Amino acid sequence: MDRLSAMETFVKVAEAGSFVAAARKLEISPAMATRHVVELERRLNMRLIERTTRRLRLTEAGAAYLDRCHQILRDIEETEASVSGEAQAPRGLLRVSASGSFGVLRLGPLLAEYSRQYPDVTLDININNRVVDLLAENIDVALRVGIMQDSNLVARQLCPVRLVLCAAPSYLAKHGRPRTVADLAHHNCLTFTLARGGHEWWFREPRGGYKAVQVTGSVRSDETYILYRAALDGMGIIYATTYHVAESVRAGKLEIIHLDYPTGEVAAYAVYLSRRFLSAKIRTFVDFVAQRLGGDPDWDAWMVQPPKPGNRKRPRPAKISSE
Repeated sequence: MDRLSAMETFVKVAEAGSFVAAARKLEISPAMATRHVVELERRLNMRLIERTTRRLRLTEAGAAYLDRCHQILRDIEETEASVSGEAQAPRGLLRVSASGSFGVLRLGPLLAEYSRQYPDVTLDININNRVVDLLAENIDVALRVGIMQDSNLVARQLCPVRLVLCAAPSYLAKHGRPRTVADLAHHNCLTFTLARGGHEWWFREPRGGYKAVQVTGSVRSDETYILYRAALDGMGIIYATTYHVAESVRAGKLEIIHLDYPTGEVAAYAVYLSRRFLSAKIRTFVDFVAQRLGGDPDWDAWMVQPPKPGNRKRPRPAKISSE
């Protein structure tokens, strides 16, 4: 029994949840698909799949083995592609994970141009705010915003991501405008539960480092759009990325709040598995996104820096780019 064929059959059975469905995809008989998995279990001397008359379920060992099979089969595919010359021609399915607001507002406008340049690449975009396991979830590239932790992944910085405090004019008219970080204790702060600390907002110290400020509020969520919508409706103050609130600030629906400590800054990264052979589809996608998102838009700098003392006229922001 060919070991790689058995691995491929096992992966298809696990993904399809059925020997019949897997056999159909592999164009073999269900009996042959069953034999592949049985021989694999015999070779490993362990049960990979629990079978009943109605369903299949991976054992704990089977789930761990599935992760390794994914990696091995993908490495083989990319190794063969590099030898045959396909590594120079991006093609196939590219699975990308991105956080909600960054994926919609920053990545979304770039997809059409990338597809025009690389028509043989099929994009599968997964939008969520959690940190995905690239290996377990079979993700090629993840776009993450924040502070990268040490890991065995490759991380390429794409662009700076700056943060600002915002509130609707109606909220500020009713509750007043905070002037210091200490004033935030008397305001309704809309908090992002997946951020570091959750109930803490971080500001830059004049001499370096960060200052943590405890905040509370009537709304908290793991989805930034919920907080953004609540801020627009005058419910409270939001600590948001400039790319998220730029259009609303420009339209006068939100106002920037400058305190005695500057707001924070993180970065956006493209993250992918650390492997010897990098496929052309991953390489071209990361290069493309890095090129399009690089730079420092004028409106971004204007939103972060407070106006100079004595200058009552608010400078007109530059036209906001979709990139």
